[in-house]
Amino acid sequence: MSKTVLITGASSGIGEATARRLIADGYKVYAAARRVDRMSGLSEAGAQVLPLDLTDDASIVQAVETIAKREGRLDALINNAGYGSYGALEDVPLEEGRRQFEVNVFGLARLIQLCLPMMRAQRSGTIVNITSIGGKMHEPMGSWYHATKFAVEGLSDCLRMELAPFGIDVVVVEPGGIRTEWSGIATEGLLRYSGHTAYAEQAASHARMFAGGEKSSIVSAPDVVAKTIARALRASRPRTRYAIGGGARTILFLRRWLSDRAFDGFMRRIEKSFAGA
Repeated sequence: MSKTVLITGASSGIGEATARRLIADGYKVYAAARRVDRMSGLSEAGAQVLPLDLTDDASIVQAVETIAKREGRLDALINNAGYGSYGALEDVPLEEGRRQFEVNVFGLARLIQLCLPMMRAQRSGTIVNITSIGGKMHEPMGSWYHATKFAVEGLSDCLRMELAPFGIDVVVVEPGGIRTEWSGIATEGLLRYSGHTAYAEQAASHARMFAGGEKSSIVSAPDVVAKTIARALRASRPRTRYAIGGGARTILFLRRWLSDRAFDGFMRRIEKSFAGA
């Protein structure tokens, strides 16, 4: 019997790459995203396509009920959907901060709540929460984004302990720089909120860093993350965390050993390097 997996944010980037890899590995893949029109290729490849808006509870409930009715089980949930809201904290409206948490944290948590009854009943399953190295480090202009990723890291640790008695694994994947639409979306918000304020110089520098990073050889393809997720799902005892791609391990190593202010300086040097300053 093929295993069933639900992947959020599957219309592009890491989500799409993971869906294609798991289809190739023999999984029955439910690919979910807001932009259903962009998933015709996944449908042709064998995925079951679902509409899913993580800011709409009815949409989340409908997606899980569809899988429960069709399959009666769920072997893996891959929480990949999310975006980066950037801009100086002073500039970003609280409404946008709340939306960042709705998508990156509360939508993720609600989906887990609804999927757990199936996993507990079968006494097995894997929940993969894709955070970021941004859940353990910091940079200017990214306060709301990093706050959500730090939150998912803590949520995942608590959840792992709660679910251990039921045979359910919780895995955190922490990508570094990955070549997706993420940086373009982050840059658009960054310049919209802080491009013409007291923080304009910092915003412009950070935008150049995003653009420079996209051209850098250090940035990895989405399939690097997809391969890691596939490996975690195959493992009888997966690791609790996988740092992967785009300099992830190096940056996390430095964050562990440098003081706060020393890491501040390191990030400023990285910004200048990628921004071409």
